[in-house]
Amino acid sequence: MNQKIYTQIKSTIDKSKHILLHLHPGPDADSIGSALAFYHYLTSLNKKVTLISGDSNVSPGLATLPGADQILPQNFFDVNLADFDLFIILDSSEKRQISKLKEVIFPPHLHTIVIDHHASNTGYGDFNLIEKNSPATCQVVYKLFKALNIKISKEIAICLFTGIFGDTGGFKYSSTSAETFSICAQLTKIAPDFSKTLFNLENNDRPDRPKLLGLHLSHIETFFNGQIALSALPSSLLKKNNINPDDSVNAEISNTLKSVVGWNIGISMIEAGKNNVKVSFRTRDPNVFDVSKIATATGYGGGHKAAAGASLPMSLSKAKQLLLETISRFHPELGNI
Repeated sequence: MNQKIYTQIKSTIDKSKHILLHLHPGPDADSIGSALAFYHYLTSLNKKVTLISGDSNVSPGLATLPGADQILPQNFFDVNLADFDLFIILDSSEKRQISKLKEVIFPPHLHTIVIDHHASNTGYGDFNLIEKNSPATCQVVYKLFKALNIKISKEIAICLFTGIFGDTGGFKYSSTSAETFSICAQLTKIAPDFSKTLFNLENNDRPDRPKLLGLHLSHIETFFNGQIALSALPSSLLKKNNINPDDSVNAEISNTLKSVVGWNIGISMIEAGKNNVKVSFRTRDPNVFDVSKIATATGYGGGHKAAAGASLPMSLSKAKQLLLETISRFHPELGNI
């Protein structure tokens, strides 16, 4: 079944002249890694390719990946879709992951290919390659490239490896498999200086980032008899300390919270602007606490059983109340808030 969609994807690419690539809002290593891998592949075919940053800026660490300097600081609504005949949509479980600025609508002439690994992806493209058991979209892309006998250059290898490393939490998440390690072994043979890339990825912080971490750690609250830990920062506090919101800190804090024995779900919230609250969820036990269901139930999120996110168009206080009520609805066994 995959071989058929592989062939359809290759045929569609071969027929296309100008291809659009994007990053999802708050792009992580898997989003950027898969997009840049495709950028290097498509340009090797002498295709005209435009890669846009989407709604968000690229973090300094991820900006060190090969080809990142070719990412244009534009969102989906900045480009003229009449210029493109193909849109390859990577690591985006729904259209809102293309842009959250307004409704995304594809014009009739624009062919779409969706390549993803999120369980919540229902397949909204003309062609859909979705491997829900894969730990990263970059792993899906690797298998596609190998099946089509596409040469994996050093640049492609380091982008794919970085995406897999990022979305497996450094190979710590339960979705990591023997196949994942085998694929990464092949990629590191092609790009043996991968450790330098990981150093750049993890050591490019701004001076205000440690301050942001400190604020989060000083605002931890627990709910449901100490089983749920949450840190929520209002925009007023960020402004007072001259700190910009940072999605990567959000994920880092939720990971830290769930590392504590007894804190079964860790939630980090940051008010990035008026009626704009970014949320990161992590859990110690995804088989009991599927945080993707909680994120999806808000109407503005999604993700994986162990790690999910949401962007809530409401005040911080309303967002916090919505999350606690949603958790209570899904897990009444936790008791009162």
